[in-house]
Amino acid sequence: MKEKVLVAMSGGVDSSVAALIMKQKGYEVIGVFMKCFSDTKDPLTGECNWRSERRMAIQIASLLDIPLHTEDYEKEYKKLVIKEMINSYKKGITPNPDVDCNNKIKFPLLWKAAKKYKCNYLVTGHYVRILKSKNKNKSSKFVNSVLPRVGGEGGRVDDEQFRDKGVSIGKVGEIARWDNELASDRKNQTFQLHRAKAENKDQSYFLYRLTQNDLSHTIFPIGEFSKDEVREIARKNNFPNADKKGTSGICFIGKINVKEYLKNKIKQKKGDILDPSGKKIGEHDGIYFYTVGERIGPRHGINFEKQEPNKQLVRRWYVARKDTVKNILIVAPQDHPLLYRKIILVKELHLINPKEKLPKQIDVRIRHVGELLDAEFNGLSKSDFTNSNTSLGMVGGGGGGLSKVAENNKIKITLKTPITGISEGQAIVFYKKNSSLVLGGGVISFQ
Repeated sequence: MKEKVLVAMSGGVDSSVAALIMKQKGYEVIGVFMKCFSDTKDPLTGECNWRSERRMAIQIASLLDIPLHTEDYEKEYKKLVIKEMINSYKKGITPNPDVDCNNKIKFPLLWKAAKKYKCNYLVTGHYVRILKSKNKNKSSKFVNSVLPRVGGEGGRVDDEQFRDKGVSIGKVGEIARWDNELASDRKNQTFQLHRAKAENKDQSYFLYRLTQNDLSHTIFPIGEFSKDEVREIARKNNFPNADKKGTSGICFIGKINVKEYLKNKIKQKKGDILDPSGKKIGEHDGIYFYTVGERIGPRHGINFEKQEPNKQLVRRWYVARKDTVKNILIVAPQDHPLLYRKIILVKELHLINPKEKLPKQIDVRIRHVGELLDAEFNGLSKSDFTNSNTSLGMVGGGGGGLSKVAENNKIKITLKTPITGISEGQAIVFYKKNSSLVLGGGVISFQ
């Protein structure tokens, strides 16, 4: 009897190829399209964007001869992602709705749908990889990234071509044996999340809140591939979305003018814009609409060229601080010390493997496919701890300094080199030093 998998199909090329791969590997594939946001419309037709995306998903499902179901999660999405996003902006915080989308909508609700359709696994088109091992004495191997290079007749997936990818997965039979083994012995499995082979497409930044349970029933088939290779597979299989432009912007919403969107949700409240010395140099229309690191200029009613007669001395200015209590925006010129931060407090800590300690020396990332930064974990911050009913995670400082701490307590991360553009509310993701292993992460806090 074939193993059954639920594939999240968005209408994009990545999820389409993921569905193709799973079918060619011998799985029974069930497609699901998620309807989460109907407010965004095509500027030319006025039609809700999700409808055209669903039509594309239907076309792909038809080509693959698989069923496609539509699940309506708009109510949950607006409550758990959009509402929370707006509430964060009201507090002067810049949130990361894509993390919430994956953590609160995609993975829990799709797994619920998978069980409804009696599927064994959930499959998505994310660019990440999963590694598993039974215990520390056995070597680990990538098990979910089951894609070889493009090739073979009709662009079929050919197991023999795995060798040049370095993926020790073997034949379809071996995959099936692992599936059976996992089903019967799941308690002894340990799962790791790793960055994609193609670093420029890696999506681990948005998936750092996945759990051991999530990873145990999830498959990411395209984690070993580049976008070009995925598109080539789609072309060879005559997919109409092979060259379809990838999505950008907020999850399920797309690329929108966030400031204009927020103006319809949050009442504007004017305030002063100050330079580092405290001198008023302009006026903002609402502190909520600005992000630390954002460039400030003429469109905000400030002309720095007029303030500096010598044009060679004119520099770009950026948001350095946001004082939500006084409703003040503090800006500074390029390279000003006020723009840089070295110490980061992290709240809502999450470790993918809660049984392991966070090492003292780590790499961190503060934005999607941003630079990997050398950092040091310095233990708990000195702020008072609050009682919490959330689950406990083991956190250690290399030398073994810490015991169990509640997720809501803050930890301290020190960057080797100060950087600009660190925004409160954004995610900071931890990676094992000089490795693709994702350890976990948290939310950046300034207090």
